[in-house]
Amino acid sequence: MAGEDDKWEIYQDKRGEHRWRRKANNGNIVGAACEGYVKRADCKANAQRHGMDGNPKGLGEKDKWDTYQDKRGEWRWRRRATNGEITGSSSESYKEKRDCNANSKRNGR
Repeated sequence: MAGEDDKWEIYQDKRGEHRWRRKANNGNIVGAACEGYVKRADCKANAQRHGMDGNPKGLGEKDKWDTYQDKRGEWRWRRRATNGEITGSSSESYKEKRDCNANSKRNGR
């Protein structure tokens, strides 16, 4: 399955907040936190929601996913919790909708 060998990193950004990123074997970032977290545990929970550690708690099972075209006409995805809060989004745009969908699946769709 695509992404099973991805490497996950939790790090502190310049503001001292915790963020996560997911890298493919070739080093490309294929997923990343869309916000910083004060608590490392909250950051880890968001990463798990996107597949880290196999999402052991089943976080985000009722999330809604949107696939849309941006201003340049390229494809992006975003993930919303049941309260409407965006909990994840594509870190890049895709020329083909199928490539965007493949990346969203890699990130828990």
